[in-house]
Amino acid sequence: MTDDTPRARLAALVADLSVVSGKVTLTSGLEADYYVDMRLATLHHEAAPLIGHLLLDVLEEAGLGPGEIDAVGGMTMGADPVAAALLHAAASRGLALDAFVVRKSAKQHGMGRRVEGPDVNGRRVVVVDDTSTTGRSVMTAVEALREAGADVLGVAVVVDRDTGARERLSEAGLPYHWVLDAADLGLA
Repeated sequence: MTDDTPRARLAALVADLSVVSGKVTLTSGLEADYYVDMRLATLHHEAAPLIGHLLLDVLEEAGLGPGEIDAVGGMTMGADPVAAALLHAAASRGLALDAFVVRKSAKQHGMGRRVEGPDVNGRRVVVVDDTSTTGRSVMTAVEALREAGADVLGVAVVVDRDTGARERLSEAGLPYHWVLDAADLGLA
């Protein structure tokens, strides 16, 4: 019997599109026997809408849906399509949810911003990312958002690799949520 739920379909898509076997060095500096290239899923015509709706469901179940939070986003590249998927999923449900992008460093021209998009000062936000290994990248976004005056209420990712992010974010006092983990992708 097959599981035909949206979550199962997303797991199958991510496993098929994004999981690459072989030795790799991750952004965290850790070595792994596989790489999860989530942009192959987050920018896919079928996977992206599933990501938006499933992650929105996870956030709503945790009390962090639109109305409780004002905006979502994270470090640029990985978080950008995730935040856009959430923005569109919320809009399709008649809900207001903005998105933002966090740069590695402030622009040296224009407005010189590190956080792009609607102003986050005084707003309730959730940091999102496509995947997390140690939580270092999302913590960098958390720090930038706090410096910009945002009230960071938690972190949510599409795939948690089960390699330390949960513990790091728990130690930081940040609720951490995910849609899929390594076991869902047949990696644990």
